[in-house]
Amino acid sequence: MDRYARWNALLELLAENGRVSVEDAADRLTVSQATIRRDFDQLAQQQMITRTRGGAVANGVSYDLPLRYKSAKHSAEKQRIGEAAAALVQPGAVVGLNGGTTMTEVARALAVRPDLNTSGDGAQLTIVTNALNIANELLVRSRMKIVVAGGVVRPQSYELVGPLGGALLREVTLDVVLLGVDALDATLGAAAHHEGEAAMNSLMVERARRVVIIADSSKLGGHAFARICPVERIETLVTDSGAAPEQVRSFREAGVEVVCA
Repeated sequence: MDRYARWNALLELLAENGRVSVEDAADRLTVSQATIRRDFDQLAQQQMITRTRGGAVANGVSYDLPLRYKSAKHSAEKQRIGEAAAALVQPGAVVGLNGGTTMTEVARALAVRPDLNTSGDGAQLTIVTNALNIANELLVRSRMKIVVAGGVVRPQSYELVGPLGGALLREVTLDVVLLGVDALDATLGAAAHHEGEAAMNSLMVERARRVVIIADSSKLGGHAFARICPVERIETLVTDSGAAPEQVRSFREAGVEVVCA
């Protein structure tokens, strides 16, 4: 297990339990106590946790981890979801994408589709995104037209938020928006932890003809602080095969097409 994977596991333990001892963390991760002490010290220096005698306690922001700590979580599921979501995109479309680890997999899957990278005859894809890492993925891997919304960068997600980006989004029309979310509920709709990200995502929804939500099964039935859109606005949900049958049924009963990758 590499350092970032350990840090991700430690932060998840703290988010679930509130506190964890060096001894318990070492046992769970099958590493030495000296390694855990170094990890705790480094996470504390970054203000991700609070160090205590013999262990650590969670900070209030531990639910909204920076993107670089999330990459190892549900990685296989996210790759399958990314491929399934990319398959829904038609050549020549104008597509909105937000940020996050799952959306990175969507961008990578879009970039390797040759039919979306053909110039001329209207086949070239146009991507509108507020995420710097998504724009970079597509710029180095494809010949798509990339439009980046302005704003202030959130270090946790590399997404641009605020009125500068909103001004651009109000002037475009999207054929489809593919959105990664922090939580999706069949009654409450899609939501994000951060209100600035939710506001930008909501604007993309307003400007889109079709709304596709991309969420691994761990996000289904969950709640987050700021709503993006009601479930009635969602046409399709792309999730993984680990989604509980009752969750899938509840979304289908709400009129959402569900694709399980």
